Amino acid sequence: MQNVDLFVFARALHVICVILWIGGVGFVTTVLIPAVRRIAEPDERLALFERLEQAFSFQAKLTTLLTGFSGAYMLSFIQGWERYLQLQYWWLQLMTLVWLIFTLVLFVFEPWFLHRWFHLQALKDSDRAFTLLHRMHKILLVLSLLAAAGAVAGAHGFHFG
Repeated sequence: MQNVDLFVFARALHVICVILWIGGVGFVTTVLIPAVRRIAEPDERLALFERLEQAFSFQAKLTTLLTGFSGAYMLSFIQGWERYLQLQYWWLQLMTLVWLIFTLVLFVFEPWFLHRWFHLQALKDSDRAFTLLHRMHKILLVLSLLAAAGAVAGAHGFHFG
């Protein structure tokens, strides 16, 4: 495979992984969490959420990793690392920040303490815990969509600033 073909493959892989990853975040934020919050029994709410979250965990981890590797490859290929220093590429900076947050949550914070912390919070006050969870997902979804919109516009020649 030639270098340009590998770049095109990396871009396609990157886009597919972002669709699966952020699409999953969109589903969790706009459908799953609101549906789980409507369950009357706090114990059932927590158990269902944890089962469904576990089912999505592998996809989220795999797509996040592949997104990072493909993105780093594309930046190396175009020798674009200096774009982090240029304000017109704010979307690249935001995209990387969103990726870093998700990567830290999925691979560091959640296994080390976040899963246990949320579980305990949900046992103490389920409504409050799920409200906080929903709020955090909303923030991350908005940032993700803003980064995606900026990246699409930027990749097609629209210059910001």
